Amino acid sequence: MDKRVCFDFEVEFSNGGGIQGQGFRLDIDGDDISDAALGASIVRDLRLLMVGSVRILNKRVIEERHKRAGQARALAGIGARFIDLSHTIEDGMVTYKGLPAPLICDHLSRQQSRKLYAPGVEFQIGRIDMVANTGTYIDTPFHRYADGFDLACLKLETITDVPAVVVRVQGIDGRAIDWTHFAATEVGGRAVLVNTGWDRHWRTDRYFEGHPFLTGKAAVWLRDQGARLVGIDSLNIDDIADGTRPVHSVLLAAQIPIVEHLTGLDALPVEGFRFSAIPPKITGMGTFPVRAHARLADASERTE
Repeated sequence: MDKRVCFDFEVEFSNGGGIQGQGFRLDIDGDDISDAALGASIVRDLRLLMVGSVRILNKRVIEERHKRAGQARALAGIGARFIDLSHTIEDGMVTYKGLPAPLICDHLSRQQSRKLYAPGVEFQIGRIDMVANTGTYIDTPFHRYADGFDLACLKLETITDVPAVVVRVQGIDGRAIDWTHFAATEVGGRAVLVNTGWDRHWRTDRYFEGHPFLTGKAAVWLRDQGARLVGIDSLNIDDIADGTRPVHSVLLAAQIPIVEHLTGLDALPVEGFRFSAIPPKITGMGTFPVRAHARLADASERTE
């Protein structure tokens, strides 16, 4: 488990005034960090000027996953260059309560096919009956708006090898993820993947109750900052108790696709990777399963 330091601080400015912080948390390497190093981090990260003094109070080191995992360290701990971020679709599984589970079977079995081909030759042709909202899937504007573009009109540059960033929010108080969780992250032109950790409940009853979600203000922030795509490893990007579905409404109106039911975001660095989530090219449908995955940037890309 990673180590983080939890502390309060007081900053006084040399030209008057000051700021305070309570319960502030910071990623650290090793088992401890000096007060002087913490003070320097606060000044640097908050971009403070004219600082007269910094006092660190109530410092304690805790075991908790880093929110800004160092890119080099994260990449070094990942053996594969491609990281699968999709749930496996299985016969009978439930993605969303109230929607039918997929039925996966043979259209033509191997045994049946032997009658159709030369001796020793056999094939299997599968059949699947499912709703579009199954497994890890993408929403296009047509899912929400009758005049929005559908799967067939989804631009490949929006969903293929897109520069991406992970925003980690595990351990937040409450369920709502507001715009402030994204304010410190450069999201313009990127796929923004929200790592709630809720995928640990996949295929359990817990998955369907009390999931984390984005607020409408978060959706407006992501839209206004130029996010290219937004994904989440939770049941729904919206609070399902809110029938207005503000996040779907805001993002899809702005032609920003949404990917729900992601998994494995814990395995990714915060940045330094590209994201893809490609559905079939189908007219008249706004949602469909994808094989979402990340491609870790190579050395030349990381130094650009």
